[in-house]
Amino acid sequence: MTAGLRELTAPEPWRTLDFISDLHLHAGDAQTQAVWADYMARTPADALFILGDLFEVWVGDDLLHAPDQSFVTECADVLRACGQRLALFFMHGNRDFLLGPQFLEHCQGRLLADPCVLTVGGQRWLLAHGDALCLDDRSYLEFRAQVRSQPWQQAFLNKPLAQRQDIARQLRAQSQQQQAQRWAQGEGYAEVDAQAARQALQDARAHTLIHGHTHRPARHELGDALAREVLSDWDAQRAQVLRLSRTAQGDCALQRLSLL
Repeated sequence: MTAGLRELTAPEPWRTLDFISDLHLHAGDAQTQAVWADYMARTPADALFILGDLFEVWVGDDLLHAPDQSFVTECADVLRACGQRLALFFMHGNRDFLLGPQFLEHCQGRLLADPCVLTVGGQRWLLAHGDALCLDDRSYLEFRAQVRSQPWQQAFLNKPLAQRQDIARQLRAQSQQQQAQRWAQGEGYAEVDAQAARQALQDARAHTLIHGHTHRPARHELGDALAREVLSDWDAQRAQVLRLSRTAQGDCALQRLSLL
């Protein structure tokens, strides 16, 4: 998989930057797809950063040309129209880490490394999906290391599309079972390790980490003027955008916008 941008400086004309993640778009959720498509057509942002898990699952870019994939075609058309009028960036999540160069070219988007440093008005912001910082979720991190390896991905993408889709369904069922067990034990979704987040920010010389994955939208103070902003997941009850705006004084302001 092509490496993404590790550092990005926002051009001066960019006054508004939007961040979203964890939409988990799939053919069975027309409501979320409609809310997202409306947002994509209307956002006044100069740049949009999708920080992982745009799709519930992505098994390869050949989905773009496969028959009976009207859902994929519709989503790709929305992304392409958006990418033609603003700067569009993608980061791999734990569900759509196989988004590849054909997809990016079609949508006129660019891939970000995880993590990536974004500089806006002299301020450094650290962007990540967030899953790699959930250090207590050891079984997932082992799985992540396996599926992010080049040999695994090459072997997987060489399989027929139908077989890849079957494997994805099996993996999703296993994930749902494991998540149900976590909820039954009162654990819920995995959480980002605070010390790991602090260290990542210090290494990047950034003050705020913006990430998704945990489905717990909130701001967390980490001490020493460091913080992390958690993006919203999107479902029937919640769909939020985190918007960064440059003020007339040259500062940066963050606000959460609810679309529902």
